Amino acid sequence: MTHPIISIRNLTKRFASVVAVDDVTFDIPPNEFFALLGPSGCGKTTLLRMLAGLERPSAGEIVIDGQDMAFTPPNQRPVNMVFQSYAVFPHMTVEQNVAYGLKVVGTPRAEIATRVTDALDMVQLSELAGRRPDQLSGGQRQRVALARALVKRPKVLLLDEPLSALDAKLRDQMRMELTRLQQSVGITFIIVTHDQDEALSMADRIAVMEKGRISQLASPSELYEQPVSRFVADFIGKVNLIDAEVVGTADGGLLCEAKGLGRVTLPHRGHAAGAVAIAIRPEKLTLSAEQPRDDKLVCIRGKVHDVAYFGDTSHVSLVTPSGLELLVNVQNRKAGATRGEELWVSWAPEATLVLTQ
Repeated sequence: MTHPIISIRNLTKRFASVVAVDDVTFDIPPNEFFALLGPSGCGKTTLLRMLAGLERPSAGEIVIDGQDMAFTPPNQRPVNMVFQSYAVFPHMTVEQNVAYGLKVVGTPRAEIATRVTDALDMVQLSELAGRRPDQLSGGQRQRVALARALVKRPKVLLLDEPLSALDAKLRDQMRMELTRLQQSVGITFIIVTHDQDEALSMADRIAVMEKGRISQLASPSELYEQPVSRFVADFIGKVNLIDAEVVGTADGGLLCEAKGLGRVTLPHRGHAAGAVAIAIRPEKLTLSAEQPRDDKLVCIRGKVHDVAYFGDTSHVSLVTPSGLELLVNVQNRKAGATRGEELWVSWAPEATLVLTQ
């Protein structure tokens, strides 16, 4: 990692007896799109507000661009924040909204005009400079808020659930626009979200938070393919989690007694003992009418309980005689399934993960 633009060391925030952020430490390099992801109440927004200077830490350090900012007022930090509500001024035009922050700090008029023009060009709103917010769509108002934050040329842009108020189609469009914008302006973006798809599709790295702590910090692909705990595996994407017990070792892997599967041998690096969870992503499973002949596969017969259609794919819920329910993701152009149908579900042992946490 290059010299970090943000260094957080042992950061803690307490509200009376509640620990909202609990001894968090990590670095963010310049020009990274970084996501804080987690369920409601995990501490991600509190952490963002401490970066912005809107909350004071109970303990720890916040270093931004080499300077300790833990107790620096918000207006003296090289950061700007875009709130969930956008908070654009309804009585001002787009251009006036974007210029407002520069006027407050006394920026010369000629410089304001140039910087506002540049900011509106960045978010592709130049043609709407004279409109008021009530004449704009939700996505356009969000871009006004982005331009107003970017016009002050912060080193870090903080985004608090910026897409949550948009409908699904516009949200997908704005994900691509935000990614393009971050790459074009070349500054660090930090986004807070509870939407896993949002984080996976936009961020270079993601910190998954649980109960005030970071459960795992990694790239989107690593979080999805190599989660370190049951919580991360379950929170990132869909997954089949099967309770199991380690009963020994075999063939360089673990011999596990898995609920509904019996004894299976699974590859695993490192030590594992006692109760574990076996994790298999739905797209790693295969459905077939006949029992697979490959004895290396894990396979079990079950009955289709439900089918959810998603256009190119379907999510098939299959229940085995022992009551184990498995979710299988199938490509509709290749195969289909109907409720009540009895099928075999199989997967390669190397497609599974053994989770010890």
